[in-house]
Amino acid sequence: MIETITLDNLLPEVFAGAENQPPVSTSGVWMRQLELRRGRRVLVAAESGTGKSSMCSYIYGARSDYRGRILFDGTDIRTLTPARWCELRRRSLAWLPQEMRLFPELSVIDNILIKNRLTDRYSEPELRAMLARLEIDNKASSLAGHLSVGQQQRVALVRALAQPFDFIILDEPVSHLDARNNAACAALVQEVASAQGAAIIATSVGNHLQLSNSMTISL
Repeated sequence: MIETITLDNLLPEVFAGAENQPPVSTSGVWMRQLELRRGRRVLVAAESGTGKSSMCSYIYGARSDYRGRILFDGTDIRTLTPARWCELRRRSLAWLPQEMRLFPELSVIDNILIKNRLTDRYSEPELRAMLARLEIDNKASSLAGHLSVGQQQRVALVRALAQPFDFIILDEPVSHLDARNNAACAALVQEVASAQGAAIIATSVGNHLQLSNSMTISL
């Protein structure tokens, strides 16, 4: 279990040398001491090019091209072994990257099941019920590559939820959704996260996940 994630003077390498200039100087994340706690909801509002996807990748351990430290309950993530990362990604950290990374040649349900088999979190009927809540259960047998971008975002969201987690990191999860589908996604994410006492960290450039009782940070 992870109770806190601390960003300690974090700075992308690409911004090195520009500490006193925007976007670093105006950021609520870069070169700050920021603690993210389990159970809370945080919206990171950002303009393009300010590093929101980089931040998500750093927390998930997918990239390490940064200065400063990221701490999980006080432990620097640079010290974690591959085996520990695997366990954290199965049980504590969920991630929906902006590019979604669905397998276009697989069906919608197979894209979700391939993740769920690693975590054994839900039954297939439960996963199909999530798709139904997001009004894409009729696409369960369709190839993911044949879906619209908005439909793919909803599929990727269900896949991200198909595991236990203490923190879920959502990078622009509803950028291609209208208000009604946004609300449906937000309700599902909040329900699943609340049941586990988990935190939600969502990023947005424009259209943002409609989280209730969330704290907004400008990146």
